[in-house]
Amino acid sequence: MNDQQTTLTTKERQLLRTLAQQVAELAARPIEAEKRDLWRRHNALQSTRPVIFCDPENGWHEIIRPEQLACENELAREWEFRLRREIFWGTQMCDVRVIVPFFFVAHVATESDWGMHETRVGGQHGGAYTWDPPLKEYADLLKLRFPTIAVDAAATQQRAALADEILGDLLTVRVKTLWWWTLGMTWTLVNLRGMMQIMYDMVDAPDELHQVMAFLRDGHLAKLDWLEQEGLLSLNNDGTYVGSGGFGWTDDLPQPDFIGRVRTCDLWGFGESQETVGVSPKMFAEFVLPYQLPILSRFGLNCYGCCEPLDQRWEYVKQIPRLRRVSVSPWSNRALMAERLGANYILSMKPNPADLARDSFDEEKVRGILRADLRATRDCRVEVIMKDNHTICNDPHRVVRWVQMAREEAEKL
Repeated sequence: MNDQQTTLTTKERQLLRTLAQQVAELAARPIEAEKRDLWRRHNALQSTRPVIFCDPENGWHEIIRPEQLACENELAREWEFRLRREIFWGTQMCDVRVIVPFFFVAHVATESDWGMHETRVGGQHGGAYTWDPPLKEYADLLKLRFPTIAVDAAATQQRAALADEILGDLLTVRVKTLWWWTLGMTWTLVNLRGMMQIMYDMVDAPDELHQVMAFLRDGHLAKLDWLEQEGLLSLNNDGTYVGSGGFGWTDDLPQPDFIGRVRTCDLWGFGESQETVGVSPKMFAEFVLPYQLPILSRFGLNCYGCCEPLDQRWEYVKQIPRLRRVSVSPWSNRALMAERLGANYILSMKPNPADLARDSFDEEKVRGILRADLRATRDCRVEVIMKDNHTICNDPHRVVRWVQMAREEAEKL
């Protein structure tokens, strides 16, 4: 990290402090403790009111626009954006996300690829893209390498010290990195081999496909080993986003023998396989799940699924050890999944984000869908998660209204 990145003007520092003060005041509200308690009871599978959470994702850039940011330094702009987002969550969104009195700084690190990398075509400004997969022939398998992570300890300490100098008396600064989102591996597989090609491979080259999946499994396990050994893992039994929806607040983690050094068994794990949505349950059970199980078996609690419907895969997915949170996507059969999950798992229900992206926001339709979904899942341990928004049609009020309507419909039940 160069000097220019850490050179913030007096004006920028003061603005960040002003924003941090607001976050600290929000975090000190009694309601934040109430929300933490709700998440803990919910994650423990106790009967609670439905948990409502909204993360507009790409829509955040339509809520906090670049021209609204006052800082000019790149790092300062990033921090300003994060602080303003916390304030919007706490004062406007008013879902059950807990505002915490911390400011997290990620490690300054780089991670190599798998020895090959796809060439993307398109994708500018968040648009669609295609790609040229590099693993054209299985004869090139020998070119694959496990990714390696290089951490710049000095730059990490410099960035953390800067945050502490500016914000430390207002928010507790902690170094914490989320080293993965998913451990599902099929995203990596399709980037290497191509979506259509892996479907052909399941029939035409099953042995070679098994070989690739075994390599990806071993590479992920090696990464987890290294992160453990280097002491780079952080607990996620707090306000850390886990799985494809929900937060990690739980008293079930870390393990009883935890003495300070974080292991994978002290953490929530997460797997999914959205890319194989067009694959039969039996092929999923042959080519995907067996390679995910050794990874997920390492974790203390697990989440599974994202946008892929799990209706037809449930008999296999339920084999995952210590499975706690299950995604029920917009394309799932709500009633069927409610029957299967019951009170034994968290039903992480995802409304269709397209309803917030249309030219007109049909509140009556959105409310009707929420009402029907909540009725179908009323006997479950349900959370309603609005996410995957690529746009909210430049209307920040939509996410505020969605949360209001979701809370109102949940309270009616």
